[in-house]
Amino acid sequence: MLATTTFAVSNSNPPNPAHKNSSPHPPFSSNSRQAHIVSLNRRGLLASLSIALTPFLASPQIENPTHYADFISLPVSEARGLFQMPPVRLTNRYFLVRAGESEYESLGIINTNPVAKTSVDNGLSEKGKKQTVRAALDLKSMGACEGNCWIWPSITQRAYQAAEIIAAVNGVNRSHIVPEYSFLDARGLGAYEGKKLDSISEVYASDSLSPNIKPPPIDDGTPNESVQDVFVRVTQLMSILETQYSEDTVVIVSPDSDNLSVLQAGLVGLELRRHTDLAFRPGEVRFIDASSIPTYKQPASAVYKCLNPPNCN
Repeated sequence: MLATTTFAVSNSNPPNPAHKNSSPHPPFSSNSRQAHIVSLNRRGLLASLSIALTPFLASPQIENPTHYADFISLPVSEARGLFQMPPVRLTNRYFLVRAGESEYESLGIINTNPVAKTSVDNGLSEKGKKQTVRAALDLKSMGACEGNCWIWPSITQRAYQAAEIIAAVNGVNRSHIVPEYSFLDARGLGAYEGKKLDSISEVYASDSLSPNIKPPPIDDGTPNESVQDVFVRVTQLMSILETQYSEDTVVIVSPDSDNLSVLQAGLVGLELRRHTDLAFRPGEVRFIDASSIPTYKQPASAVYKCLNPPNCN
């Protein structure tokens, strides 16, 4: 196309001998002629491209004008992949499972550093294995995987072990176990790493004040995540699941409670500060249901009322 266009330009304006010496200016140099021709060639090329692409860039034709309003009024929230909490609808069925007790939990020690998440020490304890078998049987009695299902566990050792047990009990092919590498990591508790398990109550006390409060940091690589940080992770996970699957059953297996309680709070529209009202026991299974919002617990400041301030006895 470029050679043809150049030929047309060079022959469309042949030199006029009558004016050969009439101009006081010297004739065009070869460089100026080349620049002029290249400019025209580019313009022609762009024009050709615009003509060729017009059918692809044109607005869609509405054959029946009476349906035009329906075409432009499609709710954006119903588009696949635009996942928001709480969702308008879910395209899949979801079961939430907390893995059974880990070896660290059996010792009463907090362990949330992702560096050790695939360690054997992060696997299920003997008690945890029994809890997970019960969870797998609960899923079977609930008919979770009757028509097959997808199992999404964290790659944390205890969660993946739990997924394998669930698959074996429910007759699910191992190819339907999809490991999640980061969005389902146990919530990083920062400076609480290595402390007694009972001290997690201090973290939950902060959570009840604000979902943005982080545990104190530490320099060993353990993240210090707020409830909001966890919420971002699980929302990203749900966005993937809702985009990747349609009308399927997905079993989400988490190594800890916080991932699941924050996720369920987001799905049912519960205030994130109250996520601990939805805490999961080791080996607990829940089907996502909008009716699972717990009864609101009045805080102490609202229960106690001073009728004659400042004299309150």
